[in-house]
Amino acid sequence: MAGIRALLAAAMCLVSAGAFAQQAYPAKPVRFVVAFAPGGPADLVARLIAQKIGDQWGQQVIVENRGGAGGAVAAQAVARAPADGYTVLVTTSSLAVTPALNPNAGYDAEKDFIPVTLIASSPNLFVASTQSGIKTLREAIDRAKSGKLNYGTAGAGTTPHLSAEYLFRVLGKVDVQHVPYKGAGPAMQAVVAGETELASVAISAGVPFVKGGRAVGLAVTSNKRVPALPDVPTVAESGFGGFEDYTWVGLFVPAGTPPEIVARLNAEAQAALKSPEVREKLAGAGFEPVGDGPREFAPYLRTELGKWAKVVKETGAKAE
Repeated sequence: MAGIRALLAAAMCLVSAGAFAQQAYPAKPVRFVVAFAPGGPADLVARLIAQKIGDQWGQQVIVENRGGAGGAVAAQAVARAPADGYTVLVTTSSLAVTPALNPNAGYDAEKDFIPVTLIASSPNLFVASTQSGIKTLREAIDRAKSGKLNYGTAGAGTTPHLSAEYLFRVLGKVDVQHVPYKGAGPAMQAVVAGETELASVAISAGVPFVKGGRAVGLAVTSNKRVPALPDVPTVAESGFGGFEDYTWVGLFVPAGTPPEIVARLNAEAQAALKSPEVREKLAGAGFEPVGDGPREFAPYLRTELGKWAKVVKETGAKAE
């Protein structure tokens, strides 16, 4: 009997310890693994949300940039990480695009992750190098008809990449050379330096360069002009009606992460998005806050996978 009582006492201690561990989350720093280099939309959003959540928790949230392969490098790393809530993927709509470009992307967007929340969404932006002399989207397409142009993006498999492929090749019927970088930040630096004549990036990456006169804003991919760049026309205004594309940024955790941890992360992200400071900074970069939950995000991700698979087929885009 004494032995049984000892076993029961030990079991109760284990149950109590487990409950305490769940209540204590996070008991150590949490890593936000960003799928692109510093300076792009995923990085901007990750740092805003990480700082706010860290303040709310009283626990450090570390931002780690792991760019490469259109976001696949970071996605693969997080998919293999322990499902304990301490490794969180911050990525863009590239998570839904890359599998269509590369069947061997190294992850399954639906099976390997739990979508925590879609944080924010922004249109994409076409810009030109000031050295190119190009002032409008029409001028860019006319230039491409007489000679090949290069355009940079955050990488193959990003929505700005496919936005550009669809616009130039399908609608504009011109040949352009894609130059993939490890993030929108490096792509913008390249167009500013004149390494590429054009760039297609999420608007948040291009706003400071266009406002500062270091790049020329050609067109935004939203259905109306954005307050952050009111003088830049839409693609539709530039002569291509019905064209509309967006880049979103979301949080994901490895499949198998306990529901209570997913719920906690979602609640903290939602709280961060209610901060006037965060909303102001997102709006200034051309982002619209979303902040949904897993029940809404999961079917949206499924829709995005189908949408971009169709675009890849129509454009003939390839992984690079």
